[in-house]
Amino acid sequence: MKNILILLFIVITSCCSSKKNTQSTAVSDAARLDDNSTGENVLPACIKKLIAQFKSEEVQNPPRKIYRYLYNGNTVYYVTAPCCDFFTDLYDSKCNLIAHPDGGFTGKGDGRAADFIKTRTAEKLVWEDKRR
Repeated sequence: MKNILILLFIVITSCCSSKKNTQSTAVSDAARLDDNSTGENVLPACIKKLIAQFKSEEVQNPPRKIYRYLYNGNTVYYVTAPCCDFFTDLYDSKCNLIAHPDGGFTGKGDGRAADFIKTRTAEKLVWEDKRR
């Protein structure tokens, strides 16, 4: 009877430890996928260049961020301003600067994409400066 209990204990312990390993693998896979979900590998060259530039500069307050949206049926990239009264930048998927949709002294940008804030969809944060 004692041998059966020991054997049962070993089986249960090994099952639980394999579940823990599976769970820990699943968590690390989810974290890895989350880390890669920014899509940095598929970003246009200009956005990758901006990210490299921002990483080489001093940390801004608030930290710089880059979002991907759909705007007028096209993929665009919205780059936050480094601080107050600066324009934000809006790029198309071919790295052309479309507009400065907000920011500046009036907070309303340059007027070339006045409807961007109201009509943009499918928001996706693609990069954030997490340095402190």
